[in-house]
Amino acid sequence: MDEAEPVVSVRRARGRTRAVALVLHGGAEVGTGSVPPWKLAYLRMVPLARALHRAGEPHGLEVRLLRNRRYGWNGATEDPVPDARWALERIRAEHPGLPVVLVGHSMGGRVALRVADDPAVTGICALAPWTPAGEPVDAVAGRSVLIVHGTRDRMTSARLSHSFAERARAVAARVARFEIGGEGHAMLRRSAVWTRLVCAFTLDVIGAGERDETLIRAWTRPADERLRIPV
Repeated sequence: MDEAEPVVSVRRARGRTRAVALVLHGGAEVGTGSVPPWKLAYLRMVPLARALHRAGEPHGLEVRLLRNRRYGWNGATEDPVPDARWALERIRAEHPGLPVVLVGHSMGGRVALRVADDPAVTGICALAPWTPAGEPVDAVAGRSVLIVHGTRDRMTSARLSHSFAERARAVAARVARFEIGGEGHAMLRRSAVWTRLVCAFTLDVIGAGERDETLIRAWTRPADERLRIPV
């Protein structure tokens, strides 16, 4: 296998495919090395992709987990962005017209928010996203956006993800942001909460399954309260 190429792991839907979720892993600000399948940032997303597939498979959801060519963002080259666009092009070629939900953690959250302007994307779930000051919000225009951040995250800034959510609110179809109390960046302490929110949001966006009460209440909150929902 050529490690210079991105790799996609595919979990098929049960029966006819009705929607696709693309899962994007984290990385580092700088890192030109390849991403082997045992890299922690990638491994972190494997159980999440599995859980999302279990929840969505009966409703026609296919789940794809992307492994990037390189580990880092790497300044102006923005290495993981073309990888994600490549994966989205493949999805559109194989499943034309189907909605896509992006799920990204850390750097992968930033990538998801960047490539959300792909015509197939209808929703973005950004987990502990790396959203530097001034990160553009135009790509999420007309989309549903869920941001989740731990209150004890020391790797990516919850304050900056809140700032992003405030700016995105002006262009997105809807934005909600949850704050997981006592949780850090790795999503380990309260992993079930992260998983539940990802699955509920994805199924909500594609219109499948029973709607989750936590999300229903989130979307109906006053606009200011919707960006700091404790959980």
